[in-house]
Amino acid sequence: MRPLSVLSIAALQALVIASPQSLPLSIPLAKKSTLKTADGHVDPVSIRAHISSTEAKLQRGAAAFKRNTGTTLFSRPLSKCAATSGSDPLVDDKNERWYGTIEVGTPLQTFTIDCDTGSADFFLPGPSCGDACSGHEVYNPNSSSSAEALGRKFTVEYADGSMATGDLYTDTVSLGGFKATAQTLGVASLYSYELSSDQFGADGLMGMAFESISKYGANSVFQTLVSQGAVPEPVFALKLASSGSELRVGSVNSALYKGSFAYTPVTQQGYWQVAGDAIEINGTEVVKGFSAVVDTGTALILGDTSYVSQLYQAINVTDIGGGVYALPCNAMPNVTITLGGTSFELSTETFNFGTYNSSANTCIGGIAGSDGLGDQWILGDVFLRNVYTVFDVGNTRVGFAELA
Repeated sequence: MRPLSVLSIAALQALVIASPQSLPLSIPLAKKSTLKTADGHVDPVSIRAHISSTEAKLQRGAAAFKRNTGTTLFSRPLSKCAATSGSDPLVDDKNERWYGTIEVGTPLQTFTIDCDTGSADFFLPGPSCGDACSGHEVYNPNSSSSAEALGRKFTVEYADGSMATGDLYTDTVSLGGFKATAQTLGVASLYSYELSSDQFGADGLMGMAFESISKYGANSVFQTLVSQGAVPEPVFALKLASSGSELRVGSVNSALYKGSFAYTPVTQQGYWQVAGDAIEINGTEVVKGFSAVVDTGTALILGDTSYVSQLYQAINVTDIGGGVYALPCNAMPNVTITLGGTSFELSTETFNFGTYNSSANTCIGGIAGSDGLGDQWILGDVFLRNVYTVFDVGNTRVGFAELA
């Protein structure tokens, strides 16, 4: 369940909801990061925990896909490590998250949500959530005339101790001014300490992937909007950057990109999983033909340890363990990722994940290795902050364009 340079979370601005006849709305996104130490340096321990959380999230999604469809999601099985299974980046304090707003119920009530393209389910704290929900905005289905109980329980548990449990309901949900009716959501009767407002800044989480990885066996909020014909176009788009970040619902924001989109089809409707063409470093092609999940809930670019090690061999780096690499802050490489026949260069600012040792002028590289992802790459923030991304539900494809 997730999320996603590194920013302190800013206060979210109130979202002005337009009438159903108005143009699509953009939802401002703010970001919270806890991958740094108190002195502002990148924390390798937190990064390794984030990598483990991402591995565990994909493992759970693959298990849900198998349960829901009877087929296997990934061609190469994901490795399972007892030490990391059960953790999840969107409910783990050591991760980065993109926060937006959503409205739920009749009358509508506004909540902050973690926007995660790497999961599919939606949950909020309920009225009996307990002390851990202090500081969160609480959703009370008894105060909504459109809420309906489904008579089913949900529980989400993680090896790091975080947990949410409660009941499933349906209710009206408004995202970007567009309303979905009878949307399935989890109403938590208990948040563990790890989901308290001190640890998890959003009220709840909204997954934006496909139904086939839903633990509820239900459509995501956006999938419901599409199925009900509530949006003008079956797309949502994201700009993730140091400023002006937004989620666009029902269209793209032409002011935020230039040129044409490079589209690549979704290869399996579980995650937003696509086929990439190549990854180059300093002009040398290191990876040719790869499978990747586009995930706003992952801070870095992740790949199999052997490929990542090979990629970094071309430059002067130090392996500091756990798939994390350090290099001189003034010697960031030129990295390009080719998708849909178009190459996108990673800026120095985004590839440089932050200072590791200021006295030695050492920084952390934005690509990290993982032993638990099989042959999957994860295109997280380090990539997504360089492009404007459109998630096309209607044509089951993802498009990337150069930022304006």
